[in-house]
Amino acid sequence: MAEAARMTLLNCPSEIQVGIADLKVGGEPAVLVTLGLGSCVGVTLYDPVQKVGGLLHIMLPKMSDFTRGRVKPAKFADTGIPLLLQEVLGLGASRRLLEAKIAGGAQMFSGLDKSFVMNMGNKNVDAVRETLRELRIKIAAEDVGGKNGRTMILYTATGRVVIRIRGTQLKEI
Repeated sequence: MAEAARMTLLNCPSEIQVGIADLKVGGEPAVLVTLGLGSCVGVTLYDPVQKVGGLLHIMLPKMSDFTRGRVKPAKFADTGIPLLLQEVLGLGASRRLLEAKIAGGAQMFSGLDKSFVMNMGNKNVDAVRETLRELRIKIAAEDVGGKNGRTMILYTATGRVVIRIRGTQLKEI
């Protein structure tokens, strides 16, 4: 995609930013964007008939592992994904038509032993897959792992999910 076209798409008036430990939903023609997916994982749910979808930016696998203080459900895979599901269904999505796409889960700290507790990227990806499997939502595509952070963009008009990794071409999943 040409640079000018990419900038137009990324800065359109209907662009909705999704922060860390946050989720947003929208109908056609929204563009949902989340930045900074390092070890975090972005999860989209999309209904191609109703053209509604949502994007979640999770930081950690399970809420039960982090029970101190006040927590945001969108911060965790096991609580954020059901919340995202509830929100897109509230916009009129059909549960049987929903498909998920996931991105992120990078190992941002090179040189660390894979068993080291900081391998949060893999733990996050595993928790996302497990939660989606429990909810019986098919993962249509993914771009996970590696050592680089990502930006994830969902176009609700088409269901396209585009991934941008610094220094590389845009990639559709």
